[in-house]
Amino acid sequence: MAEKTRYSEEELAEFKQIILEKLEQATKDFEQLRAGVSNAEGNDVADTSPTFKVLEEGANTLSKEESGRLAQRLMKFIQNLQAALVRIENGTYGICRQTGKLIPKERLRAVPHATLSIEAKLNENKNK
Repeated sequence: MAEKTRYSEEELAEFKQIILEKLEQATKDFEQLRAGVSNAEGNDVADTSPTFKVLEEGANTLSKEESGRLAQRLMKFIQNLQAALVRIENGTYGICRQTGKLIPKERLRAVPHATLSIEAKLNENKNK
């Protein structure tokens, strides 16, 4: 029996649904972080407090920096999910970019934007 070289339309539809759900959640999370970092909610008492509260200001700055880093990671995740949707559309989704074999369904369900099989990922990490 020949080895399967790509996923069926039904399987791709399942993966697409998983990706769309993750994309929707990631987009909501990103917008929430972005609003917090940019103070998009408008003015509140946080920006009118006396400046002698140095420790609180430092904590606020640190919190905004951490939120900024999280927002950057989320943006990368969103871009990876969008790229996975493109791969579904062009028929290359689920194919390991290193080995050319199908990435197992279990891996794609856990990491729907994966482009490497577990073996290829382990080899890549080993060679670093």
